[in-house]
Amino acid sequence: MGLVKSMAKEMIREIGNKSREFYEFVLPPVDMYLENDKLTLVIDLPGFTKKDVKLSLDGNILFIQACKEISDLKSQNIICNQRPNIIDKKIRLPIEVTEEGVSSAKYEQGVLTIIVPIREHGKDISIE
Repeated sequence: MGLVKSMAKEMIREIGNKSREFYEFVLPPVDMYLENDKLTLVIDLPGFTKKDVKLSLDGNILFIQACKEISDLKSQNIICNQRPNIIDKKIRLPIEVTEEGVSSAKYEQGVLTIIVPIREHGKDISIE
């Protein structure tokens, strides 16, 4: 019976690893709001600390990278681990970003909020 229990435990661990890999690919969920002259992004990154998260902007592509360390002691006792340990996401912003880039980013209670100013095109033409 020890063999069956050991095999079941290994199978559950493998399922957890595959699901975590899937979540690392699709996560984090992102909401975008367009308000007047700025785009606000709200990104869920639970389980990470502020120092774990790195942001960069190249043109209109936002890069989000987050990596948390798991101690060896915790990893030996884990039966199932579906929470992502690594986030590597590229988000194409639906706007042109100004030269200043991101105006502010705030990380609070697992939620990252980024405000990006929008570059305006052309000028308004009055109609007589």
